[in-house]
Amino acid sequence: MEHNAPHKSSAFEGYYSKFDLPSGAHLALIVCKVKNAKFRPNKVSFTYVPQDVSKTFQKELFPEEMEMRVLSPDHAFEIAIPKVGYVKWHGNSITEYSINDESFTFKGQTSTRTPWSRKTNTPESWLVYLPLPLHWHVHSLASECDFSLSIPGYSLPAADKDSKALVHQEKNWAASFPAAHMWLQARKGDSSFCCAGGQILGMEAFLLGFRSKAREVDFRPPFALRVAGLSPFLSYTTDWEGKKFSLSVQSFKQKVTVEARAPEGSFFSLSAPFREGHLPNMLGQSFQATIRVKVWESGWVGDWSLVEEEVFEGGSLEFGAGYYPPRGSDKKFH
Repeated sequence: MEHNAPHKSSAFEGYYSKFDLPSGAHLALIVCKVKNAKFRPNKVSFTYVPQDVSKTFQKELFPEEMEMRVLSPDHAFEIAIPKVGYVKWHGNSITEYSINDESFTFKGQTSTRTPWSRKTNTPESWLVYLPLPLHWHVHSLASECDFSLSIPGYSLPAADKDSKALVHQEKNWAASFPAAHMWLQARKGDSSFCCAGGQILGMEAFLLGFRSKAREVDFRPPFALRVAGLSPFLSYTTDWEGKKFSLSVQSFKQKVTVEARAPEGSFFSLSAPFREGHLPNMLGQSFQATIRVKVWESGWVGDWSLVEEEVFEGGSLEFGAGYYPPRGSDKKFH
């Protein structure tokens, strides 16, 4: 829980929640603060993405004030946004959302939490204690959430007005976003996949986890690391034009391969936190990706054997900064 709580020494802190709604739509809610930034230091981002992505509704607010308040010694805390609302995390991991704007209103409260794994509560494991320029924490792979949603003037399905959702919760903190990054997230029943990585400290590194009824598989550096473009364990390709991403990472006895692709026209843009503040259109994200994950195993010698394969539909695929050629332009949807 402490990784999710405020980090006073960090230059920025951002909280990302992705809600799977009853109609099949998705909702992304981001609350982020870049400390001491002169340009848009505070952000509340709200994106409602129905199956027909041409009807996506998005509003990014940049309030003048945002305060992170520690509420109790059990790591309970609140992000208070005057005239907008709050997000509050209780010591028992229950999360409250209350965001109000003239263009939308969202309220919610979680009742469950699915932590990263039984072995470690964060994708970074021991890496979380190093002074890296960016940290990534998954607070919950899936939390049940009661919610109410209103978007005046928008034809919102009745199922998405007052119901239950499943929410995936993450956090980033440290100096700023990386120069280039990828992010993937998907869930189907008891199976899930989550991956983040890109360019960091002149190298390329990834963190990823696959979950199913049968197994938990994690990869992180030193196996998921490439230096000067070379690695005996990690390879990956990014293709914004083709809206595709592939990755292969292995240890001596286990391997994971990933193939992800999203339809043209399914991406929406988001601003991202950098030292100077929130820069517009710095990443493109789709909630309509097909993500195929294969898990392989081997002894110390011999061929790889495929032991599990899962295909996720309606997954998240994000190209960021250097992997996102439209960055900085005024084109918002792709």
